[in-house]
Amino acid sequence: MENVAVVDAAELPTLQAAPQVSASGTGRYAAARCAELSRAQRLTVNGTAVPWRVSGASFAYEPGQGGLSTSRLTCRLTAPADLSGRASVEFADGFLTDRIGWREVTAVPEGVRLAASSAPAVSVSDGLRAYPEDLLSSPPDQRSARLSVAPGTGTAAGAPLPGPLAAGPLGDALASIDRTFTSLTGAGTLTVPLGLLAVLLAAVLGAGHALIPGHGKTIMAAYLAGRHGRRRDALIVGATVTATHTAGVIVVGLLLSAFSALAGEAVLSWLGAVSGVLIAAIGLGLLRSALVHRRRDVGHGHGHGHGHGHGPSRRGLVGMGVAGGLVPSPSALVVLLGAIGLGRTWFGVALVAAYGLGMAVTLTAAGLLLVRVSHRLLTTPGAWLSRLAPVGTAAMVFLLGAGLAVRSLMGAV
Repeated sequence: MENVAVVDAAELPTLQAAPQVSASGTGRYAAARCAELSRAQRLTVNGTAVPWRVSGASFAYEPGQGGLSTSRLTCRLTAPADLSGRASVEFADGFLTDRIGWREVTAVPEGVRLAASSAPAVSVSDGLRAYPEDLLSSPPDQRSARLSVAPGTGTAAGAPLPGPLAAGPLGDALASIDRTFTSLTGAGTLTVPLGLLAVLLAAVLGAGHALIPGHGKTIMAAYLAGRHGRRRDALIVGATVTATHTAGVIVVGLLLSAFSALAGEAVLSWLGAVSGVLIAAIGLGLLRSALVHRRRDVGHGHGHGHGHGHGPSRRGLVGMGVAGGLVPSPSALVVLLGAIGLGRTWFGVALVAAYGLGMAVTLTAAGLLLVRVSHRLLTTPGAWLSRLAPVGTAAMVFLLGAGLAVRSLMGAV
């Protein structure tokens, strides 16, 4: 049996591995990595384990985004197997299990008939060369395959290819802006107009990415609504998001540059878990405070519906801002490291700050809108929302934070 295994590494892991490649050379590096891969990929034929042998290894750099490079490791493996009769074949990929990414397994028969297969015969990404944008938000994660082979030729219907997901006009527009932005930041000659355009695009990208679900708008809105937030409170949260995101990108970028063994995906997942725990803790504090005030109001016999809730504390506002900006954007990390590689460190920091500012503008606008809407709802005479909002929104903040923490931990472990 033959196995062509390809590892297509993005800009950040390629940058981290660069010192090892330089020290050993591309040939020796490829041979060593393919040897690791051959031991991590398991093959059994009729229940008997069959070892892989490396017959070829190659490693090459390719142009990436932001002036950085991507890399492509190709390992050709062979395994002795008697497939002259009916056989059951099982394959499992255990290489780089700590990394999050696009994983495919394909099966193509040669000299035998493939009676059944859990893997498709065609790669949806052309062998990790062209990734469909409609699948990037939910990439395939196939790490195993079961095959049934028999004498003869031909192929049974394999597993269907992943269906396309609607990226939507916002996703398409952001992808187009992102490509233009990274081409500007990686330009060989940087002029003042190009630099200003790159800063503007960074802010637009940050604002656009904050519109995508999952950037804390729901949590922030629930917090401000439940605590009867003011316009100033939304501005404080937005400013904290900008500062936290900018600092986080710089710190994580430096860590990834200094420690090659550090997996960027794992770092982002752990930061997401910390963010979720922080939000859940804030939610618990809100819930406790809301229950105490509710008992006090019941004890005092308040019957009106104007809800004189206390505004958010400065500590709570800063905590929400930190949680919202704690997880760095991968695009911002690529831009910063690319700028550092081109000797434009301060320009990279400026772009990251503009990106965070764009995020903050969107989140602040969402917060201001919610403050206005919630004030109208909660000040309506006899509004039952005024009695339920503090407890309900506190519970929502806790549940959303706990959900974010669990989801991030599942990606980290």
